[in-house]
Amino acid sequence: MNPETEPVPFTSDDYAARMARVVADALGAGLDGVVVMPGPDLVWLTGYQPTAITERLTMLTLTPGQPPTLLVPILERADAEAAAGAPSVEIVDWTDGTDPYEAASRFVRSHGQFGISDSAWAMHLLGLQERLPETRYRSLSQSLPMMRAVKDADELARLALAGAAADATFYEIVKVQFAGRRETEVAADLARLLREFGHEQVDFTVVGSGPNGANPHHEAGERVIQVGDAVVLDFGGLMHGYGSDTTRTVCVGESTEEQRDVHEIVRNAQQAAFDAVAPGIPCQEIDRVARAVITEAGYGKEFIHRTGHGIGVTTHEPPYMVEGEEQLLRPGMCFSIEPGIYLPGRFGVRIEDIVTVTETGGERFNNSDRMLRLVE
Repeated sequence: MNPETEPVPFTSDDYAARMARVVADALGAGLDGVVVMPGPDLVWLTGYQPTAITERLTMLTLTPGQPPTLLVPILERADAEAAAGAPSVEIVDWTDGTDPYEAASRFVRSHGQFGISDSAWAMHLLGLQERLPETRYRSLSQSLPMMRAVKDADELARLALAGAAADATFYEIVKVQFAGRRETEVAADLARLLREFGHEQVDFTVVGSGPNGANPHHEAGERVIQVGDAVVLDFGGLMHGYGSDTTRTVCVGESTEEQRDVHEIVRNAQQAAFDAVAPGIPCQEIDRVARAVITEAGYGKEFIHRTGHGIGVTTHEPPYMVEGEEQLLRPGMCFSIEPGIYLPGRFGVRIEDIVTVTETGGERFNNSDRMLRLVE
């Protein structure tokens, strides 16, 4: 990747601002503090990701009126101190053979209600509750659902780069041979291309050919792709720490009228949902718009999943474009729009872009061709 396309590194001030925002939001939500275990929330707040998530307690505590405190095993202190956000936190360590929950109790208030990250291990939550029986905990996705959902300009730049790399991957994958090759071989090509275009991590490479395409989360297998197959290609991962996720459906050699018709219905549903994106619209409305197009065409029962999910430091995070999600869209929120139709035993079609909410509507991070493509 050219140097001019490298994103601006996050600084300790960036991480300090995130932590301060979370503390303020926690107060507004009636929380006495926030407890964050290893996972995407910890990475977003501090830049620190333990080399291995083990049974040893690692925990960030954000409490109004107290400095942010990161508790780590002593053998991992050096790694924590090297994190970009380390200057903004007080690092405390504990040693094997001692009680980490006793160490945590020194800076966690002895009573009150705390938000806790969804990635927390049950054994650690139970350990805190045993040591601090007057404390209660609520999932961060319920208590602070917008903690990571609204991206700043630097985060948006990373997501745009990841989306462009995924687009470049699609334009290269349609040049390879499909017919006569196994799904796993095409999946390997996808993974290779994602890395060539800058991804440091490949999370998934779905290649669902023919009847396998009717399974939305089909794992690429040993099926040999045949002429006439519709093939669902869903792929993504992390680039500069932020996610990509896109889906296109192609046909091998030739397409049937039914494949073309179903693909056009999905394309129209995806476009209608994108056109509906605007600040102040409930997330569920994006799902309703896409679903209405597919239902009107007679395939409502074959659209068997939500329309979208948020994306950021992970490829799946809140908010979700699904019935019942009344959270309002806000500028800076990023999510997928990915309607699909799945005909068991025959084929499936899905089209997916990552979009962000702007002040006036929506903007796509994926701009590769959404028309039905023929491949060899």
